Parts: sequence; structure tokens; C-alpha cells
Amino acid sequence: MAQLPALIQDLALILVVAGVVTLLFKRLKQPLVLGYIVAGFLVSPHMPYTASVVDMSNIHLWADIGVMFLLFSLGLDFSFKKILKMGASPIISTVSIIFSMTMLGMLVGQLFGWSKMDCIFLGGMLAMSSTTIIYKAFDDLGLRQQQFAGLVMSVLILEDILAIVMMVMLSAIASGSVGGGQMLGSVLKIIFFLVLWLVVGIFAVPLLLRKVRKLINAEVLLIVSLGMCCAMAVFSSKVGFSSAFGAFIMGSILAETIEAERIEKLVEPVKNLFGAIFFVSVGMLVDPKIIFDYALPIFLLVMTILVGQSIFGSFSFMLGGESLKSAMRCGFSMAQIGEFSFIIASLGLSLGVISDFLYPVVVAVSVITTFLTPYMIRLATPVYNALEPRLPSKIIRSLNHLSMSHPNTTERSQWHQLLLQMAVNTIVYGILSLAVIALMFMIFRPFLDRLLPSYLTIFSLHLPLTRIITGLLTVVLCSPFLRAMVMKKNRSEEWKTLWAESNRNHLPLLFTVLVRGVIAASFVFYVCQHLFHFAPAVVITLGVVAVVLMVMSRGVKHRSILLERLFINNLRSRDIEAQVHGKKRPLYEGRLLDRDIHIADFDIPQNSLWAGMTLMQLNLGRKYGVHVSSILRGGNRLNIPDGKDILFPLDRIQVIGSDVQLAMLQSAIEREVYGEDTELEKREMKLRQLIIGKGSPFIDKTLEESGLRRFYNCMVVGLEEGKENLSPFKPTRRFQEGDIIWVVGEEENLNLLTTKTIKTT
Repeated sequence: MAQLPALIQDLALILVVAGVVTLLFKRLKQPLVLGYIVAGFLVSPHMPYTASVVDMSNIHLWADIGVMFLLFSLGLDFSFKKILKMGASPIISTVSIIFSMTMLGMLVGQLFGWSKMDCIFLGGMLAMSSTTIIYKAFDDLGLRQQQFAGLVMSVLILEDILAIVMMVMLSAIASGSVGGGQMLGSVLKIIFFLVLWLVVGIFAVPLLLRKVRKLINAEVLLIVSLGMCCAMAVFSSKVGFSSAFGAFIMGSILAETIEAERIEKLVEPVKNLFGAIFFVSVGMLVDPKIIFDYALPIFLLVMTILVGQSIFGSFSFMLGGESLKSAMRCGFSMAQIGEFSFIIASLGLSLGVISDFLYPVVVAVSVITTFLTPYMIRLATPVYNALEPRLPSKIIRSLNHLSMSHPNTTERSQWHQLLLQMAVNTIVYGILSLAVIALMFMIFRPFLDRLLPSYLTIFSLHLPLTRIITGLLTVVLCSPFLRAMVMKKNRSEEWKTLWAESNRNHLPLLFTVLVRGVIAASFVFYVCQHLFHFAPAVVITLGVVAVVLMVMSRGVKHRSILLERLFINNLRSRDIEAQVHGKKRPLYEGRLLDRDIHIADFDIPQNSLWAGMTLMQLNLGRKYGVHVSSILRGGNRLNIPDGKDILFPLDRIQVIGSDVQLAMLQSAIEREVYGEDTELEKREMKLRQLIIGKGSPFIDKTLEESGLRRFYNCMVVGLEEGKENLSPFKPTRRFQEGDIIWVVGEEENLNLLTTKTIKTT
């Protein structure tokens, strides 16, 4: 018999040990991530008393796949529209936290005398809190519905995005590109490909999925989604980024499609499998000897995270406009590091720029801080209660006034809003035009050179035909983008308001058109100069003429508007689908966040005692001080329900209240349920054939008079009369000797019924 490959043996060992350990951690109500790390430690070569993995290289390969799928799933749960709707507060808090913790981590590394790259990567690791662990901790502590938890999750989403950017920047630093020009080039490269992939992806991917929707079932959708993920990962690595970055981008593109929720559910088992292998591989790197040798750095790093996040995290949330109490609850919640720290450490090891001891040290720090996370979350309120009396009341009032007056959206000037929109449009359409030019020059032109002989020219100009065709097609393909760059926002409400407001605005407004026209013409300049090497005067003339023709062409205008509308519809497809099915959250929700009340969702359990009761009977307003604003049932939404509306199992209710009120409501929903039936299996229903024997007390009685349902809790389902099908037993029919009836009931009741002089077959 052929010997089993080492990979299969290793996989069996990993999954068996991980399964046993995670069951134990589930029992102890600890995060499963810790269970995977402990399982990795148990099967690692560093553990001499247990079976060990044979081939570590294969496990690391699977772990790399796990990172890719983890970030793909993160992208599916992310939407760039969410970031735009968050306002400035989470962005300010996130940037402050990452900067403060990165500097703090680098300082601690320097105090230990570690290398420069170790310090830089350590700073990046300490700046990344764990989305998975914090979400799990909020869920276990019953805090997920509270307002501060929503603020923390918003910052964590932004941290995950900046972690992707940080990985790219760290790769550039590790490769030696640390000069100002190289760093700026790396940032511009990230922005270029990020915008390009998102715009092209949101334009093309939803269109593709709509075209083939009738052919897609769950299996096909899973394969197509993972195929897109892997393809983008390969493309990302080809242009100099990590495969994980490409997987995240594809996930964020698919997050804007109406299939996003289906894809997320389908991919979740794959993500869980490979993600488990990744975290197990992390645990394999835990070397007890290194941990013992670096016990002091581990302790100091743990204290750095706990104290640093408590102080700098709280201060960062205060900069974002939160009150002192809310900011402290947010800051204390983020006092740990998790999965992205492992990924950054893996990046450093793969690049060979960090020391071998740093990875197990960071893993040990993560394990300790993860265990302490629930305690840190609980500690925030007592620390605030102890600190608040010792602070001057003037400072407390100033901080709280700042948070109450900190709006989610600010009223910007018409000029500022118009110029910002014009700048964004110019950047996006400029990137699309550059992408078209690059594709035409790098792919189409070499193909055309191989297809057509180089001696073909146009008349007496001695211009190669291949260059003329390439130039014309490039300008034609760029024309919708260049026209939109010049003309978009020229008829917007801001433009009209400023134009009508004062004659002094006319010249500046026209100047914005001129500037955008020059930028658009510069793309045509570049194409002409690169292909034909004309004199500057000729190039300028051709560029100006081309832009004027684009602006005046109705065909170009039609294509430009069509492409933009298609993109907007694709971008809003998930929101439109949510509106159609009644899943759209109310518009007034975000306007309540500056007060002590907010909206939260609660699911009615299947075994809830509230099921079947009206809102009037439940009287939630008087008991808990909350208001039910909506009931979501299936694909329907019932807004502003009245007291006569009934709750059903699996209903989702949207409730308005304060953190304390919503916590009381959540506790009541979890508490007021039917208890578990300990004799469920004994009470299974059985179907039995019975014969009415001589002397039976049921002879000459109807169903009602016999008491079969009332006394024996059984039901007659039919009468056997020799026909193919059972005959219905009419309520007025009387039992007769020899009747063959079919009865359904519990085993015990059927046995009792049988003893009543009824013969069984």
C-alpha cells in the first residue's frame, strides 16, 4: 500500500489537535484564535512530548493561502462607501492611534537595542488591534449593541485598511526604497492601482455577475468568487504588491455587488479552514526557549500595549469628538494585538528583514493581551469613575461639550465642495486615462507591430501605420474620460449657485474649466509626443483640437454619461437591492449618534417567549424605556409599528434607546425563552396501527366522546377500509368492533391507549 504523503499526515494532525483544543476553548468561552495558536504550539517541533508536523514548508504554503482568504473575507465585509459615510471622527481617531502606537513600539524596540528593521516592524505590529478578538469579546460581554462598540468597530475597519497600506510601505522600506522620492512613488503607486482596480472592478464585476446570474448556483458562485480572488492576488503580486492586498481589493469590489452576502456565506467555510491553518502555523513558531529568554521584553511589550492603548487610544477618540467616558471605553477595548500583527510579522520573516525571535515574541504578547481583553473592557468604567472626581469639573464640561457639539458632517463652503469634487473627478478620470494609455502602448502596439509590417506608412508623411492606429484608438478610448474630466460638475448645483451669487465668481469658475482642459490636453500631448515626436507647437495644437472635439462631440458625451451611469448603478446596486427588500436602514439613524440614544438591531430567537405577543402586551417602552421603530420580517419592513403588531420568531426589530436601556432589552430577549426540553427524544411522535377489540370502552363512541385527544393526547389520522388510501375518520362516526385505525402520538401515550382493551398489530 502506498505511503500517505506527509502533507496529508500533517493536515490530519493539525485539524484533529485544533478541533480538540478549540472545543476546550469554546467551553472556556475564550476566542478560538487562541485555541488555534495553542494547537500550533502543541504540534510544533518545539514541543517534544507530542506528535509534530513533518513538513513545515507545506504548512507555511497553506498558511499563505489562509492569509489571502482571510483578507478576501475582510474585503467582503468592507465597503468604501462606509468609510465615506463615517465622517472625519473615525479617521482622526484611527490615524492618531496608529501613529502613537507605531512611535511607541519603535521607541520600546530601540530601548532594547534591537535593529532598525525590527523596531519599524514592531511599531507596525503594536499599532494593529484585532478586529476578530474585539468583536468576539463584545459579543461575549453583551456589549455589541452599545454605541461605543460601533465606534470601535468603525476604527477597526479603518485600521485594517491602513494595515494593508502599511504592509506595502513596509515592503518598500525593506527593499531599501526609503528615500523621499521612492516613498512618494510607492504611495502614488498604491493610490493609482487602488483607484484603478476599484473603478474598473466595480464597473465590470457586477456587470459580469448580472449577465450570468441565471447560470450561477451556490457551487458556481463559490468557484467564480475564489477564482476572481486568486486572479487579483496574482495580478497584485505581478505589479509589486502582496497577494493579500489583491485578495482584499477583490473582496471589497465584490462587497458592492448584490451577491456579496451570498459570497460571504459561501466563502466562510473556506476562510475558516485556511484561516485555522494560518493561526496554527503561527503557534508553531512559539519557541518556549525564546519566550523564556525574552520574558522581560514580552512583559514590557504587554504593558506598552495595555497602557499605550488606554492612554493614547482614549486621547485619540477624544480628538475624534467623543466624551471622556466614551473615549476611555473605546481606548481600553483596543488594548491587544491580533491577526494583522501576525501577518505583518510573516511579511518581515518572508522578506528576511526581521530577527527570528520577534515573531514568537509578538505571538506571546498577542496571547497575553487577548486573554486580558475582556478585563480591559470591563476596567474602563471603574477607571473613569475613579478618575472623574479627581479632574477639574471645567475640563470635564469642556470635553463633554466638545463631543456633543462635534457633528458627523460639517457644512462646507460651496467653493470648497465644488473644488474637492472636481479634484476627485480629475484624479479618477486621469488614472483611467493613464491605464488605457499603458494598455495600448504595452499590449496593443506590440501586437500590432507583429501583425502589420513596419514599412506601411500614410502617404508622404512617413508615419508608420501601426503608430497612427495606436494613437487614434488610444485617444478615442480615452475621450469619454477626458471629456468628463473637463465638463463634469460644470452644471452642478454648487456651480449654478456660485455663478448666480456674484459676477466675481464667473472668472474663477471659467478658470477651473481651463485648468481641467489643459490637464486633459496633456494626455493627448503625451500620446502624440511618445508615438510621433512632433514639434511642441504641433503637439499642443493637436491636443487642444482633440479636447475641443471631445467636448463638442455628442457621441463622446453619450458614451461618457452612459459609462458613468452604469458605474453609479453598479456602486449602488447593493443599496437598491436592500431598499427593494426592505433591508435599508432608516435615514434618520445617523442623526441620533450625537445624543445618548441610538438605533440597534435585535433578533427574536426561535424559542422566544415573546413570539406571538403584541407590542402592547410586551410593553417594552414602560419596562425598558425603548421604542421599536421597525420590524424586519423576511424581505419586508414594517416601520413605526403600533401596539397591535405581533412579533414572530426570527423577526429583527430596530430599537431606539440608550446604551443602558438597550443592554437591559438584550438581556431580557436572551433570558425570556423556552427552556430546553430534556426529554425531547422520548417525546418523539409515533404512528401506530390499532384494532378496536371486543369490549373496548371506545365502541359506539365518537371521537369527541372517546377522549382520545383530551385524555390520551393522541390523534386518529385515518381509517383502514381495504382501499389504497386511508379513509378519513369523520367526527360523527362511531367506533365499531374490528375497526382498524391509524393513530399518532407519543410512545408512552400510545402504550397507555393500547392497554384500553385495544388490540395492536
